Amino acid sequence: MSLLTALVARGPVVLAEYQAPGGRRDFTQATQTILSKIPPNDSKLTYVWDQYLFHYISEGGFVYLVMADEAAGRKTPFAFLVDLQRRFTELPSSSSAVLSSTPAHGLQGSFSPTIASLMHTYNTSPPADEVARAQAELNHVKDIMVKNVEQILSRGERIELLVDKTDTMAIQATAFRRGARTVRRQMWWKNSKVMALSVLVVLFLLYVLVAQFCGAALQCAA
Repeated sequence: MSLLTALVARGPVVLAEYQAPGGRRDFTQATQTILSKIPPNDSKLTYVWDQYLFHYISEGGFVYLVMADEAAGRKTPFAFLVDLQRRFTELPSSSSAVLSSTPAHGLQGSFSPTIASLMHTYNTSPPADEVARAQAELNHVKDIMVKNVEQILSRGERIELLVDKTDTMAIQATAFRRGARTVRRQMWWKNSKVMALSVLVVLFLLYVLVAQFCGAALQCAA
């Protein structure tokens, strides 16, 4: 899966968002931090955090952001963002006057399904013409920079993201240890069964050997 989570925001206020199912980490803290650092002027940028890339388009006071795997590159995510922006501006309620008073997640119910549908499309069979258009724009627009998230964070924000990351790693480590114990227990039972079966086989062979000389009743003559 390439595109993992996407949102539309008015400045730092998230209006609608969607996270692909099966995600093992919560990126709310990271996305909120990035949204708070996006300048008010129109811009396009990619932020790098761990193995993830946060791509965004900021235009007219609204931010269109998608988080993707590093392997997704930049063509598909930016093509997705352009399509997302177009769908959002086509909404009947997309005027600045209306959206200026929309509360956080005020469009979650109406626009989140659109984000989900677009994400599914671009994760499975992205439109070739949209991707080609995004590539052409990436080739000609020079202000689409790539920055590391660490460059925009204060010390406190770095600690918050590090704690979030550490908590996730701790949860994963606990799950790994629990799984390891389960595997060890299963292996112990398997080895015990093999040992018990081996003992039974040896006893049976001894019985057969003795029975050849003493009979089935094991009554050997003096």
